[in-house]
Amino acid sequence: MNTYTHGHHESVLRSHRWRTAENSAPHLLPHLTPETVLLDVGAGPGTISVDLASRVASVTATEVGEAELALSRDLADERGVTNMRFEVQDVHALDVPDDTYDVVHAHQVLQHVADPVRALREMRRVTRPGGLVAVRDSDYHGFTWFPAVPELDEWMDLYQAAARANGGEPDAGRRLLSWAREAGFTDVVATSSTWCFTDDADRGWWGGMWADRILESAMAAQLLDEGRATRADLERLSAGWRRWAEQPDGFFSILHGEVLCRA
Repeated sequence: MNTYTHGHHESVLRSHRWRTAENSAPHLLPHLTPETVLLDVGAGPGTISVDLASRVASVTATEVGEAELALSRDLADERGVTNMRFEVQDVHALDVPDDTYDVVHAHQVLQHVADPVRALREMRRVTRPGGLVAVRDSDYHGFTWFPAVPELDEWMDLYQAAARANGGEPDAGRRLLSWAREAGFTDVVATSSTWCFTDDADRGWWGGMWADRILESAMAAQLLDEGRATRADLERLSAGWRRWAEQPDGFFSILHGEVLCRA
């Protein structure tokens, strides 16, 4: 597994806990039934997993370590969800028998793994014939914003450098179809969707989150350790994010690629 660029600082989890099945798995929801048995790879803090559990027979949530897995387990306990299991797994080598799940889902995972094609092959292996592998990943170079803020351009360059130094592919969204075909899928539907932050509350939340994240997350520590930025640089970028968020006509759109792959 690669180093996870974002880490698990509160500012990162603030972003991840905003995610729901509705805003993060729109391509998958029409295909779920109360009988679906689902594997959620890379569950993070569990907000999507728990939402999915309310729509299906069962969800198995996985993460790369016990500490990471505890986040989703704690949320399920807090919400009284009883149809979930929790497993530490490496998506490159799932300790799961063939043909186990109706649906295998991964959100914002393949951009971080060492070998996304191998991961997709494993996801395919554990999916029952006729079942679905559903993947969604953002595409950083597909992000767009207004007004132009030089610090956000610099932030993008630094994020790309940090993610690639960790072995990731920050522009994964546009590559999902290619990866799926290389993994052996022949029945693939590729789509895209966006998150868009435009009103005062959304800009304040998104800009404020990144203003904190560029200072305190694992990415910030990496940039400092690798000499890609100084603390003063990061303070300047943080101020740039807050300046963008204060613009009444500010706009930020995040592109995601999605694939539904029939096993």
